[in-house]
Amino acid sequence: MSTKLQNMRAVRQMLDGTHKTQSSTKVGFNSSEKAIEEKRQIGDIWKDEKGEEWEQRAGFKIKKGKLDEIRQMINANKMPANCPECHEPMTKRLDVTFWKLDNHCLDCHINFEHQLRIEGKYEQYEKDRIRKNAEAWLAEAEQEAKEIIESFRNPLAFANSDGTLEQWEGGMSGDEIADKIQAEFEVFKTNFLEKLK
Repeated sequence: MSTKLQNMRAVRQMLDGTHKTQSSTKVGFNSSEKAIEEKRQIGDIWKDEKGEEWEQRAGFKIKKGKLDEIRQMINANKMPANCPECHEPMTKRLDVTFWKLDNHCLDCHINFEHQLRIEGKYEQYEKDRIRKNAEAWLAEAEQEAKEIIESFRNPLAFANSDGTLEQWEGGMSGDEIADKIQAEFEVFKTNFLEKLK
């Protein structure tokens, strides 16, 4: 029999309702006591019989996990598609930078600084911004200086292939070098803070 005749016969059976796909019986098995799940609204949170937490989303349910708090923190810091102030798409290259700094787009930042210039407050804003950047840099430099000082106070020992330990030393002891670095950094820090004022 040709495939055209088989197709015609299949179409006739479908129209009559006697095709094998329409008349076959399907059997399933569900081991849970609740064979029919209750209808949930979007945003509903519940626990199943195993104690796992679930949340209903639009068209699907999702299992809540240990990392949900971390995901929420990450999503809170992500740059949105549109600026929260002007609601324009944030597609410019510098929008990312200004979102990280001030939580708005480049255009909003330009408007903000323009308004400060009109009001005569821009110079003070600029000085405050420079001071905050310098203080942040100084805190980072101070942390690095502490790490260097600590590494000199506790010198490294290297193991040779024969199992002996070898310590490297220069003309000064580790404590002397650490004290010198600390004193010079304190002088640098006070001079730097004086120049900021």
